[in-house]
Amino acid sequence: MRYLDKESIENIAIGAAFLGTGGGGDPYIGKLMALSAIEKNGPVRLYSVDEIGDDDFFIPAAMMGAPSVLVEKFPKGDEFVKVFQKLARYLGKEKIAGTYPMEAGGVNSMVPIVVAAQLNLPLIDCDGMGRAFPELQMVTFNLDGISATPMAITDEKGNIGIFETTDNKWTERLARTATVEMGASSLVSLYPTTGAQIKKSGVHHIVTLSEQIGEIISSKGKEAKEKLQELLKLVSGYELFQGKIVDVIRETKGGFNLGKIILEGINVNKDEKMKVHFQNENLLAEKNDQVVAMTPDLLCLVDYETLLPVTTESLKYGKRVRVIGLPAHPKWRTEKGIETAGPKYFGYDYDYVPIEELVKKAVVEHV
Repeated sequence: MRYLDKESIENIAIGAAFLGTGGGGDPYIGKLMALSAIEKNGPVRLYSVDEIGDDDFFIPAAMMGAPSVLVEKFPKGDEFVKVFQKLARYLGKEKIAGTYPMEAGGVNSMVPIVVAAQLNLPLIDCDGMGRAFPELQMVTFNLDGISATPMAITDEKGNIGIFETTDNKWTERLARTATVEMGASSLVSLYPTTGAQIKKSGVHHIVTLSEQIGEIISSKGKEAKEKLQELLKLVSGYELFQGKIVDVIRETKGGFNLGKIILEGINVNKDEKMKVHFQNENLLAEKNDQVVAMTPDLLCLVDYETLLPVTTESLKYGKRVRVIGLPAHPKWRTEKGIETAGPKYFGYDYDYVPIEELVKKAVVEHV
């Protein structure tokens, strides 16, 4: 067990926004909420998965909807605890042993820190994705047959309710409809789990990994190239492209941010082009019309100089970025993982190919 202080939260927000692959909400907004919570309530305890009991009970908390909406529809601050406590009461659980993030992302890595601080609960060093995904069934717990419901949902106006569904896809469909009616963003508490289920089905050490990524990106006195090499080594990643954003086609539809980013190459990629397709999160990248990375592997855009993550709601013309790809957690590379969050699920007519093979193929073809 260790404590998360202000510096830890600053770094976790950066690192989780990187792993969030463009989604998961604005890291600045999430960070402000978490910093305010620990300033008022004290540091948050972080437990490793090995430190929790198999029979202990845990509830995650998260934001659902289009991340761009959060920039204008700022939370009041009490919704996270309300939705968490609503689910606990519904389940008849007098004692909740802790909370954890459902996904990595600038806001969704911070929401459970707010809950942990306000309720004096420990935060568990795990999540349900190892990245961010746009839909509720795209969770490693779902891959192992764990139900997303009972699930609580609320908004900043005080509307609150409980869903019990026949399967996790129905949870996504019904909760998405409610989220749209709530103004395209909501707060949810779902996938109530035991310690044993977390140990078997969660993605472990994600909070620590986020913090390590943030430490590298925010480190002073190092050139971007040196920091980039440290980052790529830590996450087993690849720099896929250096470019300038020349167009962003984006719309908010059905509770999602949808669109694509057009990049013109700079430096080593001069005279080349890249398209990055996203649905909240970056899903697929085409370099010179050839696919170089695809979901469920991670596709991250970072500022060319600072390496700070670039989320889909902050995309703008002329911004210079680096496109980084890294392999997904092994659970996503199983048959069920690919069926749940692979390219064909999102409507791209490609069979999943691991990023390592795509990079190797691109190198061979270049030679």
